[in-house]
Amino acid sequence: MFAIVGLIIGIALGIYLEPTLPAGLQPYLPIAIVAALDALFGGFRAYLERTFDDKVFVVSFSSNVLIAAVIVWIGDQIGVGSQLSTAVVVVLGIRIFTNAAAIRRALFHA
Repeated sequence: MFAIVGLIIGIALGIYLEPTLPAGLQPYLPIAIVAALDALFGGFRAYLERTFDDKVFVVSFSSNVLIAAVIVWIGDQIGVGSQLSTAVVVVLGIRIFTNAAAIRRALFHA
């Protein structure tokens, strides 16, 4: 229940305050979103498999976003940021679709 209330408050604050992202961080936002989606799908899969642990989820969520951002930052520093961004999106995309398939099998037994 607290999560739903927090989500509603967060959405309302985001709409009301209209936060902006500094230009220097804008290349990292899509990668962070994809990394966060990977953690969310993994967490939902673990929930359906009855192996969900909130501590593991928080660590996974945080580390996915941080590691993906660091990989892209290193790519920017050595001049191959777009290639490493693509690599991160591909790897995380594969993980998201793997988790989505497992979720589908768990929900629909198909």
